[in-house]
Amino acid sequence: MAFGRLERRDQPKPMGEINMTPLIDVMLVLLVIFMIAAPLMSSSLRLDLPKSEAASPSEAPQFIAVAITPDGALHLGDEQLDAKAFRARIAELAKARPEAEIQLRADRLVPYGQVAELIGWVQGVGLNRIAFVAEAAASAP
Repeated sequence: MAFGRLERRDQPKPMGEINMTPLIDVMLVLLVIFMIAAPLMSSSLRLDLPKSEAASPSEAPQFIAVAITPDGALHLGDEQLDAKAFRARIAELAKARPEAEIQLRADRLVPYGQVAELIGWVQGVGLNRIAFVAEAAASAP
């Protein structure tokens, strides 16, 4: 009449290693999120730049990014400024870095007069190296 074993077994020992699978899953999800989000953070200003076959990236080590949107808003880097504040800031930057290059991004819908006025302000404070940024044109086959 045996109802079960009378001998006692040892209890299973606790696992001493860390389960790496959930950690790897979390890291891969974070990697995918950053891969998708990084290009979106690089340029928050969307411009329809003119296309040119001669467009090539500049090799200037120091440059100041200036942009004009179709509605006439002025941007110094990622910061939007009005005309008076823009002129004051560009004068400060010209004193700090007189050899810096201005990289001008103007939307194709911006009137030529506004671009010429901006160039006049920049040259008026002593910055004479101005690069016009354009997109590379699709080459015809």
